[in-house]
Amino acid sequence: MLDEDLAKLYGVKTKVLNQTIMKNIDRFPEEFMFQLTEEEFTNLRSQIVTSSWGLSHH
Repeated sequence: MLDEDLAKLYGVKTKVLNQTIMKNIDRFPEEFMFQLTEEEFTNLRSQIVTSSWGLSHH
């Protein structure tokens, strides 16, 4: 699940969700989240475009 998905679930903007998590990072387990490198993000984006996941595009 991406931060964008969680933000929608909680009815907030993605930026607000990420800021809140970072301000309260000690409340979350280490494995709660991770950040993709630029290369990983590009590869993931490429896979999504060529897949049939049916994700919304912005």
